[in-house]
Amino acid sequence: MPNTLAGQRGTLLLLTSVELVVFLDSSVVNLAMPSIGKALAMSVATLVWVSSAYQVTFGGFQLGAGRTTDRLGRRLMFQTGLTVFTAASLLAGLTHSGWALIAARAVQGVGAAILIPAELALITAVFTEPEAYRRAFGVWSAMGAVGAAGGVAIGGLIVSALGWQWVFLINVPIGVLGLLVSNRLLPPDAVDLRAVRRHELDLPGMVTGTGCLLLLVYVVTKGAEGSLDLEHWLLAGLAVLLGLSFVLIERRVETPLLPFRLFRSRNITGSSVVSFLVGASHVPVFVFLSLYFQEVHGYSAVTSGLAVLPIAVTGIPVARLLIPRALKAVGPRMVLIGGLALLTAALLLLSRIPTHADYVTGFLPAAAIFAVGLPACFVGSTMPAMKAALPNETGIVSGLVNTAQRLGAGMGVAVLAAVANSRTSHHHGGTPADAVNAGYHSAFLGAAGLAVIGLVVAVLVVQQPQEPTVPGARAPEPVASAATEEGA
Repeated sequence: MPNTLAGQRGTLLLLTSVELVVFLDSSVVNLAMPSIGKALAMSVATLVWVSSAYQVTFGGFQLGAGRTTDRLGRRLMFQTGLTVFTAASLLAGLTHSGWALIAARAVQGVGAAILIPAELALITAVFTEPEAYRRAFGVWSAMGAVGAAGGVAIGGLIVSALGWQWVFLINVPIGVLGLLVSNRLLPPDAVDLRAVRRHELDLPGMVTGTGCLLLLVYVVTKGAEGSLDLEHWLLAGLAVLLGLSFVLIERRVETPLLPFRLFRSRNITGSSVVSFLVGASHVPVFVFLSLYFQEVHGYSAVTSGLAVLPIAVTGIPVARLLIPRALKAVGPRMVLIGGLALLTAALLLLSRIPTHADYVTGFLPAAAIFAVGLPACFVGSTMPAMKAALPNETGIVSGLVNTAQRLGAGMGVAVLAAVANSRTSHHHGGTPADAVNAGYHSAFLGAAGLAVIGLVVAVLVVQQPQEPTVPGARAPEPVASAATEEGA
């Protein structure tokens, strides 16, 4: 199998295009909400779950999907996830029922949760030569940045031009094409499925672990909506009980879903913590920027989405050209530290943006810094963990890092929205727009604080990953490899 990026461009295009679609679906639906609510006669409370159902299952199933990828094979799980995601997208676009749409979105999230660990495991397995590996992760980070920043704008354009159904239907031809070429572009799995035993999949661990994460993501999502009541607190308690059961099961089974020895690796632990903090600090920014332009400047929803689009546009060349060179020059650890420093600086600038700021001079400088820092954070918080993983554990490590980011995103939105609302309600003097902007100032300042904590963790915990000494051979951290006899 060719080991250079030039020989594997089709593979990289397939993997990163699917990633782009998956992350766009986290936000692309937001501007379609009014049209969906009107067409399907959905109340506001019910309509929220068109977005939340996807977030809950996407965050809740990744850990189990990551371990299953290690056991059943990367290509098989990639194709399974893409099939589920594509079929659910078709159902979502064709449905005429609000609850059927919510169910389809939940299944979409399951497909996405299966896809992402398999995709990262495939990138790690295919691009083993250092230069190709760096460039592959550069493209991967570009797609992540575009998905994070471009969803709102793209969603508005699709709804305006084609109708809300095409927010979902546009995924179908991409998914079908991906499935058709996947056997040719992706390496075959070296797994004999007939030899895989049931206990190797740790079904009790999957049930308790996935159940814990589903409930946790659900409660966090409701918290982000500001609507926690006694029922939700009881569900949070159930999540804790399932989590404790999961820990007890994992300590006793022969082949655990999540081997706790992984956390002896500073890079796996550090990457997971930083990934949580990156999610908590950057995802709320897109929510608050969209609201800032609408509520403070009076932009329409579509114009507000387009106002944020420069972050995505700038992030593409940065991730494609600058990030691989930075990885080669200083390594993933310093790229992560630099990315978090830039993210912090951008958030501090946003926390001081005036109520009637000029778009070019008041917003774009912060947006440009943010656009450089975000893909650096994506790569820097993922690559150390993936390089520390053993070849048969890349799926579970990918699932762990991405689950941390999804949980961080949900909690960040919930906490920072509460901060913004509190500051707005206690603001005295000025216009209503001044009060709203003061709330966003506090939210951006809180996000900057989370980024600073991530920066401290990156400096103190994350180590520079070892480069392989032989082309095609990866070098996991000694602490990870030394513990293999404990049951991976």
